[in-house]
Amino acid sequence: MPELPEVECVRRTLARRIVGRRVIDVEVRRAAVVRGKVTGRALLVGCVLEEPCRHGKHLALTTGGDGPCVGVHLGMTGSLCCEATEPADSGDKHVHVLWKLDNGSMMSFRDPRRFGGVWTFTTQEAMAAQRWSALGPDALTITPKTLARRFGSRRGAIKAVLLDQTLIAGLGNIYADELLFACGLSPMMPACRLTTDDHAKLTTAMRRILRRAIDAGGSSVRDYVDGHGRAGRYQRRHQVYGRAGLPCTVCGSTLAGNIIAGRTTVHCPRCQPLR
Repeated sequence: MPELPEVECVRRTLARRIVGRRVIDVEVRRAAVVRGKVTGRALLVGCVLEEPCRHGKHLALTTGGDGPCVGVHLGMTGSLCCEATEPADSGDKHVHVLWKLDNGSMMSFRDPRRFGGVWTFTTQEAMAAQRWSALGPDALTITPKTLARRFGSRRGAIKAVLLDQTLIAGLGNIYADELLFACGLSPMMPACRLTTDDHAKLTTAMRRILRRAIDAGGSSVRDYVDGHGRAGRYQRRHQVYGRAGLPCTVCGSTLAGNIIAGRTTVHCPRCQPLR
């Protein structure tokens, strides 16, 4: 599933092509993927697009002021791309919504497995109140004090707590594993046992890893591409994610794989001992 770095890369690459462009038409090929009003106005027809917004793994197409807003979640296999002309595969049955812009370019939402979706709102403020308000602070901006407050006395495994989007927004399986390895923390350690130093270490490493992943265009493990249709490169730098049974890049020990919160988790038993 695309996580914060991938969604941020989509946001940035889309912005280069859509900001200042007017939406002149929209084609909804599968109405079930749209939640809310499925009308031209609700889907931004006639509106001039502003800088897209992001919070955690969620993206929003905005029009400013009291104009309508469209929220987008990529789910597991979704993509939101803008091409100079109608894409050659625009007849693809997995392209569910297609926007035409005033310069002839086309923006398409594609989602083969349909775990993502598009939400329509009357304004950006309505979107934030109805959809984003349930999310925790963004992983790129959270502070050690806020992290400590969010984790509180939670006795669940730190890996499971990091994946809870209501506590902190943006981390998923890839970056949670990479983050815990970078901090030398066992994914099975109860969150309530983290120290003040651990909170500081986590937030510092979180920003560093997420920013490096953004600079590399994100991680393309399966389906992810950015707003220009390009794959990311950060998967080449993964230290533990997807490497169970292989040697640790630091100590050479065999990386262990287990299931935490229903997700495959990889860590190094030697570099990340359970305290």
